[in-house]
Amino acid sequence: MINQELVMEAFRIFSKLNAYGEVLRDEGNKFFSDETVRGLIMEFAEEVDCTIITAGDYIYLVPLTKNSIYHMTNSDIKRKYFPNKAVNMDIYLMYVAIIIFIGEFYDSYQSTNPTRDFISVNDWLQSMNTRMEALNQIDKESLESLEQDYEYNWIGILKKWEAMDNIKEGVRKQTAKTASRMGFMNIVKNFMIDQKLINEIGLNELELTEKTKGIVGRYFMEYEHNRGILEVIYELENQEG
Repeated sequence: MINQELVMEAFRIFSKLNAYGEVLRDEGNKFFSDETVRGLIMEFAEEVDCTIITAGDYIYLVPLTKNSIYHMTNSDIKRKYFPNKAVNMDIYLMYVAIIIFIGEFYDSYQSTNPTRDFISVNDWLQSMNTRMEALNQIDKESLESLEQDYEYNWIGILKKWEAMDNIKEGVRKQTAKTASRMGFMNIVKNFMIDQKLINEIGLNELELTEKTKGIVGRYFMEYEHNRGILEVIYELENQEG
């Protein structure tokens, strides 16, 4: 029979994860020191379609599927981060921007260890421009074939990106709501900061958090979780090279 005290300790830690999405290692030390507590917390997480990731000084509760009650819906993201007229295509473009951001740290996903410490928003934008331009060089028939193979609306994403003003990066008045590519990148940046995926360490200089490194190492590079987007973006890059 499982010790009642250990059950309550596991419940205490999971309750904090449930409320805040994270727990300091010191507060959840039983997770590391007691196999029973750790097993119970992992079972609790599985029941709500989540997993537990430990990274740096924290334990994180991370949703794995859209069925999880902790999953942010497209409507939630649009309401909190985008202007009123945002559509789902804005969300899909945001996914691509996040993948490209992470790819800048992982040598095009050939390694599970970061190969750089930080990136500027300007360099991130340049990387987006480069990869969107590579996609734009593909004929429409081939793009339609890619859409069928990878179940991702590449043509719609390209149209959304092309419709944004490519204002010079040095313009200071661009805000998160500016209808420009830099304004869009600021929206994605704010989302990633709020979700504790990145830290802003200087003027428009961004680094990955330990949480993101843990997610990337365990899940992000798998086809199941990125829907083949990595293969499209970086296979194109290899072909261009």
